[in-house]
Amino acid sequence: MTAHDELRLLPWTGPEGKPCYLSTDDRDGFMSHLADNIESIQLRTAAELLDRATESLAEEQAGPEDLRLLAKELAGALRDVLRVATSRGHLLEVNPHRF
Repeated sequence: MTAHDELRLLPWTGPEGKPCYLSTDDRDGFMSHLADNIESIQLRTAAELLDRATESLAEEQAGPEDLRLLAKELAGALRDVLRVATSRGHLLEVNPHRF
């Protein structure tokens, strides 16, 4: 098992929105790969949403409901991206040559 400071913050939450962590020495294991894949999807989704937001904000016809939905989706994407950044930042602190 890894030391407490080497736990990986996973890109999903557990019950009641609490963070989930992975404790393993196997960085090539199933759960590590699953987390990597989900992080990739989250980052790609955030990039696509940013493009859509840029386009929507350039349109003068965007209504309040459209902008409210966009803001909600952007907030969710930002939450996911921050979790990925936090996870990767912790991994960099523990193993600076990993990335």
